[in-house]
Amino acid sequence: MALSDKTGSFVQQLRDTLLLTGLREGRVPLRAVGGAVLVLALILSGVGMWWSIEPDLFDVRQQAEAQAARKNQPVVRGTATTASLIGVIDTLLSKTGGYLHNDIFPPGVFLDNMPNWEYGALIQSRDLARALREVLSRSQSQSKEDVDLTLAEPRINFQSNSWVLPSTEREYRAALRYLQAYIVRLPVKNEGGAQFYARADNLSYWLSMVEKRLGSLSQRLSASVGQRRINTDLAGDPVAAASTADALEIDVQTPWSEIDDVFYETRGAAWALIHFLKAAEIDFADVLDKKNAGVSLRQIIRELEATQHTLWSPMILNGSGFGLWANHSLVMANYISRANAALIDLRELLAQG
Repeated sequence: MALSDKTGSFVQQLRDTLLLTGLREGRVPLRAVGGAVLVLALILSGVGMWWSIEPDLFDVRQQAEAQAARKNQPVVRGTATTASLIGVIDTLLSKTGGYLHNDIFPPGVFLDNMPNWEYGALIQSRDLARALREVLSRSQSQSKEDVDLTLAEPRINFQSNSWVLPSTEREYRAALRYLQAYIVRLPVKNEGGAQFYARADNLSYWLSMVEKRLGSLSQRLSASVGQRRINTDLAGDPVAAASTADALEIDVQTPWSEIDDVFYETRGAAWALIHFLKAAEIDFADVLDKKNAGVSLRQIIRELEATQHTLWSPMILNGSGFGLWANHSLVMANYISRANAALIDLRELLAQG
């Protein structure tokens, strides 16, 4: 039988079979659509899992050297800090799946772990960009702001979920260009040059911002199991007052739907902080040596690195503190609290003469 005859016979048999099994009742098309939806769901799930893989840590010193080598310039004070900020923002934009926090199409729109991870890293980037603009690049409060940092900082603070007109990615890439322009001007000595002042008070200013962020994250993580806390908002000041009166005891608990969000936001924040603190260890080496504070900074980095260990559970468990099941939020809160306590000690050490 010719190929065309075989094809025609097959088509006729298929048509008869579909008619006999209820084509007009819609059963066959529904099965076909169901199979297609299942295949599509499996594909989207696989892509979503791939996009949710967290990026590895990068070498801050190599990042600084690479930024300096772009213009054949030496690595000077501030190169490591600025290069680490550039590296973190660039990673948010260029990692597997790209920037997901503003996605409106599948599978990105269905993901929440990686977008929250991105947001945690983004908040730390915004704080460092603010510190760069306000203190690290200025000799005193009455000095002039750096022209590139005044353009970079508001773009990093652009809303994190804008999809278009303008897109978040566009604004963050513009911030990268201004940060790269600043880092190029650091070795320049004339009027067109930029400055980075590695002083103890400047480092303490930025660390105070980090301290507040870690304290908030620690409280939110600990609230995964729910607690009845004493209200300490006005503690330590007998004449302190608030705009509205709060109860002496308050119930604090993170909603179950937000537990994994807080966990991954913390994980992303710690990831970014590891790079920034390693950069500070390079740029503020003299200050840290004078205060004998280098070991304190390294201990903070060690505590934060513990937050990046592989998570073997397929989901964030929320067992009670001493219950049968693990509570990943409390484990994370432990590392963050220890890092924050060491950070407070480091700031007190920097404040000493």
